[in-house]
Amino acid sequence: MLLHVKEVLSKDEVARARAILAEAPWADGRITAGTQSAQAKNNRQLPEDCEATRACQQLLLQGMERHALFFSAALPKQISPPLFNRYGGEANAFGNHVDSAVRYMRNGARVRTDISCTLFLSEPDEYDGGELMIEDTFGEHRVKLAAGDLVLYPGTSVHRVESVTRGERIASYFWIQSMVRSDEQRRLLFDMDNHLRRLRSDSSLGEADPSVIGLTSTYHNLLRMWLDV
Repeated sequence: MLLHVKEVLSKDEVARARAILAEAPWADGRITAGTQSAQAKNNRQLPEDCEATRACQQLLLQGMERHALFFSAALPKQISPPLFNRYGGEANAFGNHVDSAVRYMRNGARVRTDISCTLFLSEPDEYDGGELMIEDTFGEHRVKLAAGDLVLYPGTSVHRVESVTRGERIASYFWIQSMVRSDEQRRLLFDMDNHLRRLRSDSSLGEADPSVIGLTSTYHNLLRMWLDV
């Protein structure tokens, strides 16, 4: 499932993150790349253990925690600590690659990369190029979102970041191990949850309506069947 999740961070939160990142110690992005992706990666990245990274991670995790649409789509079991990258100048692109199946954390934990995520911190008019290109069976999808918005997509996808030819593209990226491993099952649950929210918002219905109760029961029984916790 490829999904645009709007306003994970508010404009004020984006401004706070950008102020922190403006003074941050950027380094060569290949320090966290796997064998294949290191050959395609040409960007700048924040070290995982610096104070700027920790401060911005807290902002992002708080934004995701309060965002109902994000939770409904991802059903997160574990979220890898968000990382931050910058494209511009000579370090301006990341060629086609597939993310590693497992992300190894500094504390020894492991996250299966069911879902890949990019949260944009630069506005689209601040840079030219820099689109996230995601491939699936329907072809290529070009993604360039407003600052504070997030895209999530299957970790199995071939993807790349096009060359930035003007300005700078600043973003966060991270991975999710979902409680529901199958992308197809997550999509069905997400669609059902969306329909349930619409039913609940219908003024002629209420939580006690038999249709609402029945569909809510079906949703949770499917979740129970597919859940991995």
